[in-house]
Parts: sequence; structure tokens; C-alpha cells
Amino acid sequence: MNFLCTGRVPCVCHIDRRFVEKIDFWRDLFPGSLQQNTANLLPVETYRERFAPGTLVPPFSDRNIIRFPEKMFTGSSQESTPGPVVGRFYPKSYAWKALHSFPEDFTPFRLVDKSGNTLTADTNHPLARYPATIEATLIRNLKTVRQRGGSANDLAEQLTSGGPGMQVPHGNFFTDIFREYPLPRRNEADDQAFYRTPRLVHHLDSTARARVRELYARHVSPGMKILDLMSSWESHLPENLTGCEVTGIGLNSEEMDKNTQLTQYLVRDLNRQPVLPCESDYFDAAVCTVSLEYLTRPRELFAEIARVLRPAGTFVVVLSDRWFPGKEIIQWSDLHPFERQALILTYFLYEKRFGDLQTESLQGWPRPGDDKYSDSLRYSDPLFIVSARKCT
Repeated sequence: MNFLCTGRVPCVCHIDRRFVEKIDFWRDLFPGSLQQNTANLLPVETYRERFAPGTLVPPFSDRNIIRFPEKMFTGSSQESTPGPVVGRFYPKSYAWKALHSFPEDFTPFRLVDKSGNTLTADTNHPLARYPATIEATLIRNLKTVRQRGGSANDLAEQLTSGGPGMQVPHGNFFTDIFREYPLPRRNEADDQAFYRTPRLVHHLDSTARARVRELYARHVSPGMKILDLMSSWESHLPENLTGCEVTGIGLNSEEMDKNTQLTQYLVRDLNRQPVLPCESDYFDAAVCTVSLEYLTRPRELFAEIARVLRPAGTFVVVLSDRWFPGKEIIQWSDLHPFERQALILTYFLYEKRFGDLQTESLQGWPRPGDDKYSDSLRYSDPLFIVSARKCT
């Protein structure tokens, strides 16, 4: 599903991809004319349909803007929650009495104003204001089975629930993410000591790693100069990439020494020294894979990345839902996965030299059967991507 947001922030394209394991054309509910136009697709064929705002989700309504006393914002009952931050999304359970809801309601609302002791919540769906395009690609046809009743899947609900739209910055203001800077962490112990012991382990399952290589293949090509930030023992670049100069910057030399895709590497603590020892306008692309949550000084580093990229050079950031507890910035674990994407997007927006902004998510792929977590986790590790190009 693709959707576009505009406003006071630069135009951003958002793409959310979801693998749907089984679709029943006889029983399931389809929006628009999606059913009749996808039922006869051949494998790998695609159908695309555009939907106006308020079609896939309920339309925006001013009645869903609710003002209430701040004392009715209770936060989480399981842990201390910082005071409400304008621009953030919260589950309705955090203010369920004020929002005429119930304590178990995790439907998100956005805090859009705080005046004195009064808060204003926007309880409209995050996608209510935006047009969206659904693009459906058939993977393969399954055998027809005898129908004996059962439940139906609502595909519009399946595609729009669980966070799509929450990555969109508010059109009228930036969320105040730099109130404390450098961004604090629970574990402020020396990073070089923490990462001194090599960790030659995968941080994503094999399906997710394959998706990352496919993603990077869209942004890099043979002969490029590539910067691999917060690098480790694998760079997740396409395996058939040739003739490239790949520079790794990380914290463990033994890990990077085992990385066969690196041409050269440098050990550097980017939280202590967010200055890149590289020439200006040198790299064609930069990548950072499931590590940016540890960064405490993003303003300086994003300015440096903009400096060392050539005009039209691409910076691609990949996130997932696993990290070293305590080493991530404090606000990270409290954010919804799509809000983490919004946070990285805000880093790009603060650095004015980036344009052509895009977010992308990939969810729902089956977890590989040989993965050690396959008994407890049904789906492959989700991926949340933010990318941009250096303005020319």
C-alpha cells in the first residue's frame, strides 16, 4: 500500500508492504474493485488501484478531536511514562476515560496540542487525511478447497491496521525529540568496552536479511563507493555486487575484519566522535542496518553523512524490532515501530540537505522453518526503512 503525505513538511512517499499468506476470493472482503481485478491475475502479475482519503478508513472528522484535562492522561500502568509529548501517538488506554474508551483499547490517538493543563487528542485514523494506492501482486495460486463456512478477512482493515500512517510527521509542527541532547540512554557505560567482544551473530532472520539485500539492490550498483555505518561482520549488500569500494565504520575490528564485502574499515565511536574522516562529496550511497537506535548525536552525524555523500547520493536506514537492551536511546522502546520510523524521518528533515524522502515497511512474511525462533514466532522480523537523497 502506497500513500503520500504533504503539508508544512516536505512531501514524503510512504510504502507499506504486507505479505498476505492466503486470500479467499469467495469469502474475503475487498475494497473498491480489487476483488474482480485480482481474482484472475497470473503469478507475478500486479493490479493497482487508487483510493481517495477516507475510503479505506473512516473519513477525517472534527468530532474526533477531543480536548481533556491533562490529569486524565494516566500513561502506562506497568511503567513510569514521561509526560505527554505533543506530536506523539499513544494508545487510547492512556486516556481511556477522556476518550470514551476502555482500559484495554490500544487504538492509537495523536496528541496535537498541550495548552496549560489541557490536552487535545486527534482520534482519527492516522491515514484519514491521505489518498492511498493498493498494489496487489499474486505470488501463486493455491488449490481450491471445499467451502464450509468460517470467517472472512477484511483486506482494507488488514492493510491499514497496526500502525500505517503513524510514521507521518504532523503537518503543522515537529515533535520535540531533542529536549535532551545528546539523546540519553539507560546504559551510558563506555560503548567501546561494551562492543569489545565480537558478536558474530545475525540480528535478523534469513528471510529478513534477504529482503534487506533486495532493498539495497535498488539503491546501489556495481562500481559505487558505499559507506556502511555502524558496520559489523556483514553488510547485507547484494551478494553479486562487484567493483565497489565499501568502507565500514564500526566499533569492533574483529567483526569488520570478517566482513568480506568491506574494502576497508575504521574503528570509531560515532557517539563520541560524530565526525566522519572522509572526503566531502565522496560516497555514492550510505547504509545503516538495524543500528541507528544506538545513536545519541544524530544531528551531527546526519550533517556529516550529507557532507560526504555526492549530490543525489542515497542514505538508507533499516530498522527492525531487536536491539541490545539499554544501549538504545531511552525513547526508542517506548515508541511504536512506525513512530521509530517517524523519528528517523525527522532526523532527515532536520538536515536540510536531504530530499526525495521515503519510508517503507515490510511485514507478514513467514518465518523460515529452520530459524531458532520459528516455534514461538510466526512471522519474519519486520523491516522499517527510511531513505533520502542528498539534494543537488
